[in-house]
Amino acid sequence: MNVYSSGGYNLKKPFRSEVAIALVCSAAWAAPVFADTTPSAQMIIEKSVEANHRDFIAAPRFSHHERDRVANGSKTWEVTMIEGSPYQRLIEVNDEPISKEQAAAEEQKMKEEIANRKAESPSERRSRIAKYEKDRNRDNAMMKQLTVAFNFKLVGKSKVNSRDVYVLKATPKPGYQPPNMETQVLTGMQGELWIDVQTYQWVKVTAKVIHPVSIEGFLAEVEPGTQFELEKMPVTNDIWLPKHFSMKSRAKILYLFNHSSQDDETYSDYKEIKPPSK
Repeated sequence: MNVYSSGGYNLKKPFRSEVAIALVCSAAWAAPVFADTTPSAQMIIEKSVEANHRDFIAAPRFSHHERDRVANGSKTWEVTMIEGSPYQRLIEVNDEPISKEQAAAEEQKMKEEIANRKAESPSERRSRIAKYEKDRNRDNAMMKQLTVAFNFKLVGKSKVNSRDVYVLKATPKPGYQPPNMETQVLTGMQGELWIDVQTYQWVKVTAKVIHPVSIEGFLAEVEPGTQFELEKMPVTNDIWLPKHFSMKSRAKILYLFNHSSQDDETYSDYKEIKPPSK
């Protein structure tokens, strides 16, 4: 399961930080292609990066529900911040509320976790929060790297969920040299981005691996067939957070053993967490 880290996604799943989060944050430069009344691709991307940075900063202020598809159905979690990092409490299985006994057990587990976090030493607290912030900051740094990893082309306008959007296509920039392991996969990917005309928020993003990419230091190869889709939605006038995320990944571990996985997550019921009264 997960939590929005680049806004907040938790990066526990195989190849997620190397593939999915890398692409969710896609941004790059391109020359203007339309008349003067239409912003250039560069301007659209600049404004979308600013909008997503606001989302990134605001995400920890919101609790939400997360529904994960699993092998035999689904599980839904209530996700909220407790003492500086997220906590997940199970609330539904297969879209049905858990039993009163299970709910009581989950409530007790959460109370114990709150007590444990409050009783942490300063160093334990710093370590826990630092791990959460490390994932978030890594994703934010990835977005900056993508401004040099891709070329974007503005190809038209469309509608997504009744919103007017700019449509941009992304292709790897020739000669791009990935600076670290996480960015190596970018050299083999292409995608499409739908950006809201009014707010410059990312309404939808899709991307896929178009040729195999070796991940040096990880003894793995990400293969074609790896793809993802992200949808975001407004939760306040100027903050958008994830609505739906799906991903299929294919890879060879140690270049020999095939590995595949599939994620499908839906997010809802965002609520701003009120700061404790002094």
